[in-house]
Amino acid sequence: MIKGATHRDGMNIHHLELFYFVAKYEGITAAVRKMPYGIQQPAVSGQILQLERDLGVKLFNRRPFALTPAGNELYDFLYPFFSRLGDMEACLKGEESLHLRIAASASAIRNHFPDLLGEMRREEPDVRFTLREVQPSDIHGLLLNQQIDLAISIIYGRHMEGLQSVELLKVPLVLLVPEKGKIRRLRDMLEDDPYSKGKISKYPLVGLPPHEILGKIFTEAFNERGIDMVPSMEVDSLELIGDYVVRGFGVGMGVDIPEKEPPEGLRKIRLTGFPPVVVGAIYQGSLKPVARDFLALARKRARTLIRGK
Repeated sequence: MIKGATHRDGMNIHHLELFYFVAKYEGITAAVRKMPYGIQQPAVSGQILQLERDLGVKLFNRRPFALTPAGNELYDFLYPFFSRLGDMEACLKGEESLHLRIAASASAIRNHFPDLLGEMRREEPDVRFTLREVQPSDIHGLLLNQQIDLAISIIYGRHMEGLQSVELLKVPLVLLVPEKGKIRRLRDMLEDDPYSKGKISKYPLVGLPPHEILGKIFTEAFNERGIDMVPSMEVDSLELIGDYVVRGFGVGMGVDIPEKEPPEGLRKIRLTGFPPVVVGAIYQGSLKPVARDFLALARKRARTLIRGK
């Protein structure tokens, strides 16, 4: 219980909702702009002050905005209820059953989703989509917080409890190199390391940071083969890697995405003998029908891509 709170007839639910929006959007002005119904800023300020008087505690500092310990405690208590009111309303209205929320990489959303989602819409014209472009490391949190129905992502390591996955396809690791350069295979890039029995790269590496799953997969694969190859430039997406390799910053990490050619001016070098990246669908609990339909189409498309290699 919030320290200092006084018990009267109970807290005013409308005041609590206003506080939730103020805390969520980090300020009264921002909350007024983004609330789903119209209310003036002075009214919000007055009702929040009344809530603080009723509780006997200060909930947040105004400038700069910052929740007090009591405010954090109250927000954590209110969040599970108010954050899901929209979903519950849609569910009760029968709309949520036709709302599909998917997270995936930028490449998957741009290259493969248009066909999949177009086919779904032809079958069910009322289906509604929410697409989120994310890194694989963000997937588990979005699923556990029920912000998405499923994700198409790299499957790596053990999932958090309650999550499960379905493998769709395996994608080979590659290095991106300048098309007009002399590099034709991995060994062309390597030389003996004078300080160890391993190999080092003669070229700078542009890649993902090691805390990202794909960056970790590359680092582990190089280390297992005695190759010291650490990015001299870290970026946060595969698309940016290609951009910087084209501009002469080195060679780049990549994956051989089906039906996607490398950026203009670059060539792919398949890393023979390296483990492939496993791509699949990750989800929590039982999928609702619209998500099951999407997964069935995704598996069908994956089989087509595999046959087309």
